[in-house]
Amino acid sequence: MDLSAPFRGVRQRSSAQSEPIDENEPLARDRVAYARVRRLAEAYATIMHPDAFFVGLTAVALLELPLPWRFDAHSPLSVAVPPPHRAPRGSGIRGHRFSQRQMAARTCDGLRVAVPADLWASLAGTLTERELIILGDAIVRIPRDRDGAPQPEQQLATIPELEAAARRPGRRRRVELLRACSRVRMGSMSALETDCRLTMEDAGLPEPELDVEILDARGRLIGISDAIYRRWGVVVEVEGRHHSTSDAQWSRDLDKYAAYAAVGLELVRLASKHIRGPRPRGPEIVRAVLQRRGWRPEASSAQ
Repeated sequence: MDLSAPFRGVRQRSSAQSEPIDENEPLARDRVAYARVRRLAEAYATIMHPDAFFVGLTAVALLELPLPWRFDAHSPLSVAVPPPHRAPRGSGIRGHRFSQRQMAARTCDGLRVAVPADLWASLAGTLTERELIILGDAIVRIPRDRDGAPQPEQQLATIPELEAAARRPGRRRRVELLRACSRVRMGSMSALETDCRLTMEDAGLPEPELDVEILDARGRLIGISDAIYRRWGVVVEVEGRHHSTSDAQWSRDLDKYAAYAAVGLELVRLASKHIRGPRPRGPEIVRAVLQRRGWRPEASSAQ
């Protein structure tokens, strides 16, 4: 059995060779990073001070929240302690010290990590404003189960809790945090969906409702929409590559879109290339549909 020594005094079974990342699988790159960080964190936890906890992008990975593209899963673990303890030191560790007023901790899946609202506020300066909004959206979203039922008990924090963390005395980059917090919304189910919303808003389009249950005339659920401009009867669906590579997903999508048309909704389907990049075409596409359905720029604030 091959053993490695990721930290002084720790022996761990060597991990198997990483499999290639499937680019058709949503969040494939992040999932690889999550697994590596968790493996290292579990090893370090065996020698970690009982008051220590994981912070920074290490904690983001352990909570399986969106990571910036530049994140390197091989970078040192970020570990913090409260005063009067000294920040941890050693190979593979980046030590920090936070007062309990600035950063609280909780146990998540057996590991002590910063509470999500405090974690978010601590990352100003590490993340761009847009990345803070993406992370904020992921923290405040209410997940749904396989049947589409909301699971509010799994929400990591609320928008008021993010704002409170940003306003905490002594918080650095407060203005930047509050500006990002003002654009955080509940209902984005992925970083791509948040990027879509921000790209549309930055182009002067009205703000849509997010994660909306669509009902037919009998009150039956026919679908859960990523975003809807209800006043103009326009639904926007943000699709990753798995929507076209999974037969089951493709069939579900076709049924849902046919049901949307039956209740008079016009569908706009967007992929990553329409949303990200130097000149994304998504805003142009959505603007044309909204205008055809009666939207005018001067009415953008009235939905």
